[in-house]
Amino acid sequence: MVLDVLAYIGARLLLVGALAAVIFFGAHWIGIGDIPLVVAFLFAIVIALPLGIWLFAPLRRRATASIAAVDERRRRDREQLQARLRGEDPPSN
Repeated sequence: MVLDVLAYIGARLLLVGALAAVIFFGAHWIGIGDIPLVVAFLFAIVIALPLGIWLFAPLRRRATASIAAVDERRRRDREQLQARLRGEDPPSN
């Protein structure tokens, strides 16, 4: 699960960095002059939010599935623990 989530986060951060570089150096290339790097990053974040959802849909689905599997395992373990605490036979799934 951790690797899937880290891959998704890393891809989103790389997208923001790449967009910020394109905005920053593209502005200098077309002659706009001094665009602060912070402004380039802010524009990159705004552009990367919807673009990352669309581009990284497979990574997002894989990370979501991994998180759901961990949640299901925790739920099952919690039910078994509660059954043992009540003195019942734990349900076997």
